[in-house]
This record gives sequence, C-alpha cells and structure tokens, in this order.
Amino acid sequence: MKTFLKFPLCLALGAMMGMSMTSCSDNDDPIDGTELSAQEKALKEVVADFADKTVIPSYQGMADAAMSLHSLCIDIRTKKQAGTLTTADVEAACEAWKLARDYWEKSEAWLFGPAGDYNVDPHIDSWPLDKTGMDALLNNPAQMAQMDDEGNYVGNYLGYALQGFHAIEYLLFELTNTNASGNATASSTSVAHNLNYTTEELNYLVGLAGDLRNQCILLEACWAGTENVSAEKQQILTDTELDKGKNFGDNIKNAGAAGSEYKNYLDVVYDMITAGIQNIANEVGNIKIGNPTGKGLPSGGMEYDPSYIESPYSLNSIRDFLGNVISIRNAYQGSPSVDGTIQVATHTLSTYVATLNADLDSRVKAAIQDAYDKISLMGEPFAYTCGAAEYDKVNQDAIDACNVMNDIFDEVKTLLQANH
Repeated sequence: MKTFLKFPLCLALGAMMGMSMTSCSDNDDPIDGTELSAQEKALKEVVADFADKTVIPSYQGMADAAMSLHSLCIDIRTKKQAGTLTTADVEAACEAWKLARDYWEKSEAWLFGPAGDYNVDPHIDSWPLDKTGMDALLNNPAQMAQMDDEGNYVGNYLGYALQGFHAIEYLLFELTNTNASGNATASSTSVAHNLNYTTEELNYLVGLAGDLRNQCILLEACWAGTENVSAEKQQILTDTELDKGKNFGDNIKNAGAAGSEYKNYLDVVYDMITAGIQNIANEVGNIKIGNPTGKGLPSGGMEYDPSYIESPYSLNSIRDFLGNVISIRNAYQGSPSVDGTIQVATHTLSTYVATLNADLDSRVKAAIQDAYDKISLMGEPFAYTCGAAEYDKVNQDAIDACNVMNDIFDEVKTLLQANH
C-alpha cells in the first residue's frame, strides 16, 4: 500500500523559496519602536485585514460546520439503532461534510502557521485513504472498543490515512455506476447513500467526525486566540487537551514586536505568498490535477494513477480545486463579496500592489480568474475524466493556468523586495 501524505514536494519547494526570499531582508533594521517605513505601514494594514477578515472568519465557519457534521453523524447512529434512518438523514450529513470541506479548500492558501505547526493539514486531509487499514480497524474488537464519540482515540492513535475528511467521505458517500476498476463511469454524476451501516462503522464515523471537529476548532483558536472562540469550543479544547495557547493572528499583526516570530511585515507577506498562495497553486496544478493525469510538473509523463484523486467518493474533486483557487483570490484580493462568514477586506495585497504597479496587479487577478475558468471547464466527474484521452487538453490547460498563476507571484515578491 503506497502511503501518500499531501504535497510533500511542493511544501519543500515552498520552504526553500521562502528561505531564499526572506533572507534578503535579514539585514534590514528591525522594527524597534521607530517609525515604520511607508511599505511596512501599508503591509501592516494588509496583514491585519488578512488575519481578521479572511483567515479567522474562514476557520470559524469551518469549525461551526464541523460541529454540525459531528452532531449529524451522531443522529445517523441513533436513528440506525432505532430503525428510523432515512436517506435524508445521510444526505444532511453529506451536505454538512461538503460545507466544512468548502471552508477547508477555501483556506488552503494559508497553510503556514498553525495548520503546519500542529500537523492539522495532514491530520485532516491526507489521501489516498487506507481502505485496507480501515477494514482491519473495523474488524478489530479491541480497537473498536476504544472508539469514543469525541474523537480522542481517532486523533491520538490512528494514522493520517485513517483520519479526516476522506475517511468520513468514504463512509458517507458511495459511488454509483462504477466499473470493475472502481472508477466512476462517465454517467456517474451523483452518489447513492449507504443505509446499511454496521455498528462498528457508525462508531468509527462518529469518532472521525469528533476528531475533525476538534482539529477545526484548534485552527480557529490558534489564529484567533482561545479566549476569542465560543465557550462551547473552549470547553472542547479543554476536554481534548488541545488548547495550544497560541494566537497566530496577533503574532503576524505584531511583526517586529517582542514575542512575534516575524521580523517585519514583509516577511509575513512572503509567507502569505510563498508558503501560502504559491504552495497551493503548485499543488492544485501539479499534484491534484497533475498526478492523476500524469501531466503535472516536474512529474510530466507519470503514468495515470487514480489513487491520487482527491475527494473521489463524493465526486467533489473539481469543487475542491475551485475552492483552492478561491482561497488564492481571497488571500490576494480579499473576498469580493460576502462568502459565508468571510468579511470584505479593505486593505489587501492587491490594493497595495496596485499602488506600485497597476499592470502587475491586473495581470495577477487575471491569472487567478483564468485558472478558475480553466478548471471550471474540466469534465465531471474527475474520477473518470482524469484518465480519459478526450479530456487531455482541458486538463492540461488547467494545469498550465495554475502554473502561470504560481509564477506571476514571483513578480509580486520581486516588486515588494524592490520597494522595501
């Protein structure tokens, strides 16, 4: 069984790029109470709006959706035991999964900080799912006896390939019209829901949902500060011993001050771009689309590998990809309209770049839109079309657009450094 945790290559590349870009600011004077430069003043406002109006509201929405999903999974188990479980009950949980998933995919342009520091990203979003390991778990009475509703056993004792969104997805969604290889056929545009759950599957489902809830609350608390999340969420963090005492939002908003890991606001913005925006742009094009099609860079020519397909059971792959591009848009230019709980940012990286080079800002926004448009043209469901020759061009176009989107942010970093 091949073990594949999310995008190790692009994380490594992002880390190297981040080091190379931030090293050039090491000789700058520290922010020591003296007046900030014009650029630092502008970037301070950008960073504050990014944290307060984009990141924290996104994680709040995801945590709320994950809490709802956990409750609905408990309802499924209760109704199954009572003999009253219906397709509508499972569908409600599926919709809650999709909502939480949307928030997550629309947050992947800021995986630096707590999501990486505490391994939340691989914990909740590793694939492919270890179905062999899942079967062994479900048939192990000793392990199943330790399964708890709050997700403690899942979170502390199971590997990443048995946790998170994709394990829940597998239990909630079941592909229809599958062929012998297990891939969806062209007519598979919907899912049929399983009502024949075993007791073990339901206990595992509830435990998985509890663990996902805990990790999503952890992200919100680590960015906002535990004292700034709801009392219910604070109690969950206490009960699960997950309170890290971290306020990463304050950390980046106070760059240069005592206690912040950032020397200045430019360093924060480099992380926003290299470890955030470019990391996910590379992942969408060259990993999420590129690996299943064999067309990504630097793995061009790789043979088709369906095990790399993200969200195949829910047929949610392309929706995932589009959410990632939206996360890039929101990180760069803020949400142009109210998107769930996300607020409209006033001070964005886009508005600042436009004051330095309006043409570059326009080209960046056009590249983001083009990537979104090219992915929108991909054939559904990706679990089928990724391996079909008739979709080669549209899939390649989407990959190429993601790489253009990634590369143009090198120009943004160069511009910012030139004005520092």
